[in-house]
Amino acid sequence: MLVTRAEPTTDAEPATDSVFRRRLLDAMGEAVRERGYRDATVADVVRIARTSRRTFYEHFADKQDCFVALLTERNNETVEQIYAAVDATAPWDTQIRQAIEAWIEASRQDTGITLAWIRDTPALGERARQLHRDAAEAFITLIQKLTATPEFQAAGLHPPNRRMATILYGGFRELIASTVEDGHDITEIIGVAVETALALVGPRFDA
Repeated sequence: MLVTRAEPTTDAEPATDSVFRRRLLDAMGEAVRERGYRDATVADVVRIARTSRRTFYEHFADKQDCFVALLTERNNETVEQIYAAVDATAPWDTQIRQAIEAWIEASRQDTGITLAWIRDTPALGERARQLHRDAAEAFITLIQKLTATPEFQAAGLHPPNRRMATILYGGFRELIASTVEDGHDITEIIGVAVETALALVGPRFDA
């Protein structure tokens, strides 16, 4: 790759590959928040990261590759935040509320990235499909693990099967997406999300 004078060939200070990758991912996030994914460029990312194009392409194939890596990381962080927020010794219905509140809060903390996920991933083709499949798998596993605690078992409840967990994940994801796109406060959907989860996961009574 030809490097011009405007593109520094070395970085300002020594750093490991993991440090460079971290800086580039953080810079991609900032660029997307400022300009949106479509208008953000590799030049924006390396400028914000204060590194070089050469370093960028040592870590990522292109802008899309960096964006997908960022979204993958954010999905993993969201799942971890939900796990951490749930008290497995609390009553089962409290655990459901804790999980949903943590999910909503994670989305609310970075609405710029949430919007980019909604608006821009459909144009990523096969990469987007794999990204969505991986995210769905992580959340389905999360739902099934969180509902397999002793508190759920004591209430006579069992983890939802894969299809039901998929409905929960897909429904909540779309509810978050439409709320953010419409410019509303996503904390407003906590009540209906909790009510829906309780109805799907909770005890079933014969009519």
